[in-house]
Amino acid sequence: MKLEGSVAIVTGAGGGIGAALCRRFVEHGARVVATDLDAERLTAETDAIAQDHAGAIVALAGDCASTDHIRATIELAESTFGAPVDLYVANAGVGLGDGLNATPAQWQTTLDVNLMAHVRAAELLVPGWLERGQGHFLSTASAAGLLTQIGSATYSVSKHAAVAFAEWLSVTYGTRGIGVSCLCPMGVNTNMLNSGADSDSDAARQGAKAVTQAGLVLEPLEVADLVVESLGTDEFLILPHPDVLEFFRRKAGDYDRWLRGMRRYQDTLA
Repeated sequence: MKLEGSVAIVTGAGGGIGAALCRRFVEHGARVVATDLDAERLTAETDAIAQDHAGAIVALAGDCASTDHIRATIELAESTFGAPVDLYVANAGVGLGDGLNATPAQWQTTLDVNLMAHVRAAELLVPGWLERGQGHFLSTASAAGLLTQIGSATYSVSKHAAVAFAEWLSVTYGTRGIGVSCLCPMGVNTNMLNSGADSDSDAARQGAKAVTQAGLVLEPLEVADLVVESLGTDEFLILPHPDVLEFFRRKAGDYDRWLRGMRRYQDTLA
């Protein structure tokens, strides 16, 4: 995936990893449509980037899980930059509800944002990419998608599903010019992690503590730098925290032992 001269769409661009990806992409010559549900935060981030890179980024606030909104971002990219979308970054994510107390609405929203938004974007983009013989889909999943997330069932399940969908895309279309990457960070200094640590919910605080104690908390721009590097080498699994690969190997090597270890770790966080 070559960023220079490419056209990209990034969801969840109102802060955190999404905003950092937008910045790094335009710095490497890409033109970007940034989108987020929070219009105020999105405008602040894109205006800051545009100060140094005028004409390289435009914003369109909206729901990343809406097919109509996804279509609107694609149309905006084509009309603004005069070229089709080369790279779609399904980065927006949520984790709602506490364990089995999560409501049906919280489950639905989390699955819509963390999984179905990816599916709907692929449905719109993949046919055109197949005709062109090129295109790249980047899914921001999580280490939780390879391992699990203590505290949040909705987040863990939906991120597992996001990893599975990215795998399926790669297997199905990887020999037909379509690249797929799956970003699975652990702790990153974002509003999502910080709000969990400050939450009134015991489960949310426990989940945030599990992440921050498991390894180094990275800055979003550090993650973005690794993404840019990995896109250049067409790696599928992007792991900003190398420990995640070792944890994943332990899980695969002895599932029951890994589960026992996770239960013990959870007990230390109470």
